[in-house]
Amino acid sequence: MAVRTFIVAWLTATLAWAAPPVQGPGEWVDLTHDLSSESVFWPTAAPFVLKVDAEGMTDRGYYYSAYSFTAAEHGGTHIDAPVHFAEGKMSVDQIPLNRLIGPAAVVDVTGPAVADRDYQIRTEDLLRWEQAHGRLPDGAILLLRTDFAGFWPDAARYLGTAERGEEGAARLHFPGLHPDAAAWLVGARQIASVGIDTASIDYGQSRLFASHVTLMKADVPVFENVANLHRLPARGAQVVALPVKIKGGSGGPLRIVAWVPESSGAR
Repeated sequence: MAVRTFIVAWLTATLAWAAPPVQGPGEWVDLTHDLSSESVFWPTAAPFVLKVDAEGMTDRGYYYSAYSFTAAEHGGTHIDAPVHFAEGKMSVDQIPLNRLIGPAAVVDVTGPAVADRDYQIRTEDLLRWEQAHGRLPDGAILLLRTDFAGFWPDAARYLGTAERGEEGAARLHFPGLHPDAAAWLVGARQIASVGIDTASIDYGQSRLFASHVTLMKADVPVFENVANLHRLPARGAQVVALPVKIKGGSGGPLRIVAWVPESSGAR
């Protein structure tokens, strides 16, 4: 009887993860920060610029507007393609959709992240999530919640510094994923991608970017500067993360959203 009960519970959990993205009552949640001149970019990257090419009434009697923009690949809510830190791996246009669309697993580390701006998310944090919610399923999109998104777009609070250039990069302080946890994810689990609500999957003071390297050598894309993770349940949401399809790009702006079923009990 115990074995039968276990099998039923396992099947129920598996089917829950495999549910289609939109089913029954629920809501779409936007996990994307606006791109604007206020957007937070890496201290060494050029900021986002929107240029007015045309705006106003035409001599033919209708309104017309058109704009040009310039932006670094890795600013605002964006994707890091594996080639960003792993030679020969996928560029942003080569990432298959099954790494961009799938069930969300949201690991909440707001407690230690608030206590320590330099906190690195450990394997123990991920195992603690599994103890409460079950094993991370194959194809899951792992989202790491620190609640640093609440500081956006205040660079001093979000990044730990408002300084620009190499001096600013040296003074970055925000949480990230510990390299040992990144190695555990690619070695012991089969996740589709990883996202975080800070400026980098590696913590601010990283100089070797080992979590980037480990994940991207395994062709795992990363989403950075994700918004509104506080509105998602620990499990039950479905994520759609579609980047600008830049041929050969190492990353690019990302529009990421989540479908949250009413039955998930999300806030």
